Amino acid sequence: MFLTRKIVIGFFALCIIHGNALAQIDDFDIVKGRVVAELMKDDVRDDRVAEILSTMLDDGSFSGIDYADLSRTAGFPHRFHTYNLVYLAKAYQNSQSKYFRSPEIKHSIIKSLKNWTDYDYFGDNWHNNQISTPTNLVNVMLLIGDELPDSLVKAAQPIIGRAHMNASGARPSGDRIVIAGILAKNLLFVGDKNKFDDIIRLIEGEVKFSTGKRGMQHDYSFHHRHDRVNNTTSYGYGKYANAFGEWSYYVADTKYKFSVEKINHLVDYYLDGIYKQMVYGIYTDISVKNRSISHKSDFKPHDVVEIERLLLSTEYRKDELEEIMKLRKGDAKPSLSFCKFFWQTEHFVFQRPNYYTTVRMFSTRNRNMEKPYNGPGKTTHHRADGTNYLMLQGDEYHNIWPVYDWQKISGTTIMQKSELPGPDKIQLDGLTDFVGAVTDGSLGAAAFDFRSPHDLIKAKKSWFFFGDEYVCLGTDISSEPNLPVNTTINQVLMRSDVSIMQDSERKILARGRHELGGIKWVFHDRIGYIFPEPGTIQISNREEQGRWSDITDQKNISDEIVSTDVFTLWFDHGKSPDGASYQYIVVPDIAEEVLASTAINDRDIDILANSKDLQAVNHSGLNICQAVFYKAGSLNLSDGIKLELHSQGMIMVKTERNKIKELTVSDPSRQLRSILVTISGDYHIKGDFYRTLENDHMASLLQIELPQGVYAGKSITVNFD
Repeated sequence: MFLTRKIVIGFFALCIIHGNALAQIDDFDIVKGRVVAELMKDDVRDDRVAEILSTMLDDGSFSGIDYADLSRTAGFPHRFHTYNLVYLAKAYQNSQSKYFRSPEIKHSIIKSLKNWTDYDYFGDNWHNNQISTPTNLVNVMLLIGDELPDSLVKAAQPIIGRAHMNASGARPSGDRIVIAGILAKNLLFVGDKNKFDDIIRLIEGEVKFSTGKRGMQHDYSFHHRHDRVNNTTSYGYGKYANAFGEWSYYVADTKYKFSVEKINHLVDYYLDGIYKQMVYGIYTDISVKNRSISHKSDFKPHDVVEIERLLLSTEYRKDELEEIMKLRKGDAKPSLSFCKFFWQTEHFVFQRPNYYTTVRMFSTRNRNMEKPYNGPGKTTHHRADGTNYLMLQGDEYHNIWPVYDWQKISGTTIMQKSELPGPDKIQLDGLTDFVGAVTDGSLGAAAFDFRSPHDLIKAKKSWFFFGDEYVCLGTDISSEPNLPVNTTINQVLMRSDVSIMQDSERKILARGRHELGGIKWVFHDRIGYIFPEPGTIQISNREEQGRWSDITDQKNISDEIVSTDVFTLWFDHGKSPDGASYQYIVVPDIAEEVLASTAINDRDIDILANSKDLQAVNHSGLNICQAVFYKAGSLNLSDGIKLELHSQGMIMVKTERNKIKELTVSDPSRQLRSILVTISGDYHIKGDFYRTLENDHMASLLQIELPQGVYAGKSITVNFD
């Protein structure tokens, strides 16, 4: 027999406002009131209610829903049935609606809920049965359940009860908190305080490091599955961080509240993980997306409610959280500069106040891409092959995907096939372990010893980030099949004319597809592309066509032709290249006139090496050199300093007055315990993780201990002050 729980919205809203001031109100009821108030906060439109009622059939089902199709690719259209139930229940409880406490609405809810419990629509996808349906039904219970017939409430309980902690979807990672939250809501409805306390403690315990398993990694990225694919801003955001944050709000200032330590850990995850994989912390970064890239989306700032909830329970890193709120509200402009490599996820992020760019890679430690579960993402085979997206505003690639050439992905080197393999061939194991980055948190470089698991192609690819510009190098590009190989610099929405400098002549390019020789630079949409060794490049600046239905196997997707202007810039290495290479410099947020005047001296950039053993770039204006050693070797810096690395590795050197000021090193292969470096000059260093082993006044041999365990792949910096 279920306990009667009359819900008086205004009363519980008062509980929320006054919190502990109403000590006589049981904490359990305070939490329940907050949950109900959250359900009721959205506006209810009477015209939408009327529309729902007009589509309800005599048996409580709805016209327009194909109840016979329970397949995964159909997307479980039955979910609209339970969504409609929730909306009607909100209208019934909304005093501003003309349907407030309407007998007609109540009768319709009863009729439609009975239809659901009678037929118990069970989808092929576990998510529908363990999350979507239980969520909607428990929300109906909390809103109006105590006014429904006891028999109907009892009939709904087993369906809601599919959200339990032994369910297949309740595995550690994002879905576990979501399912626990559904269970907690149902315990609020049935009035089981003891079990509610247990489930709240379970939710609290989910915020933790789970490196090597599903969940939050020690670099603050997130893995939803054992494939170790980056899911930080998908599962790790909405279903993990925000789900936890929602419950931290519900239980705040009650006996059920989460510990400050857990809240602060969540703050670190937001600021050092999620927000650093979003454009300025405001917009979704499409480089982190997986199969969801096939979905048409809106371009808008993310909400601030997650931050407001955090600030109810902690002041930890408050200024940083409030800054993100201001950015999302439009009350501030981006000001943060950082460089971060997520070494557990092979994802590199570089931001300046005026641009945001990333490099997505994979290795023997991480599979390349998420599988196209349930249909979407069937063209994403190459989206981790060294993808380098660049965003000034955040919408440069917005909804480009129906017309996108999925074998010309920005930053990648791909064999041009007549068609992509099937969706079942998307997710594959990485073939090399030398994949990583070196960074001091402000500047850095990324390197990818690329071996395609799809195409029998290999390349050494690297990116060197200096602030106002970055350098992209590729070499040792080889393949066996007799097919062309392309390296794409960018494929992006065309937002302006395309200008070029060709054989010392500056011109605006006509629309079309072009093969051009003698190109010094290309300019499009406030981005300059400089070619230190002018050569032949390919440009397409024209309208492209496609369909959303072309890029997903989901049903009921629009097959209408989409036409969009697209700018694509790439190198054609020819068929079966053997040792091909490329080099180019990207200058974001620059005027064409400034590009024309500064491209002459390549902006203080010296490309010191681009070979199969060593790739290195020196920025003489910043006195910084970055290098990728695929094997032991030596390098002469432009200021006369000689450096020798005694193993593979990456290094960044900062100099001042012909002396080394700072060294940052890393081991992308994750095989070394330490790195030995010989540098010309007299240096004596000693610390917990570094020391001078030998010194003869002409040269110094340094040993730098590398991070191990869950931190293997992270950079370490030695300051020579």
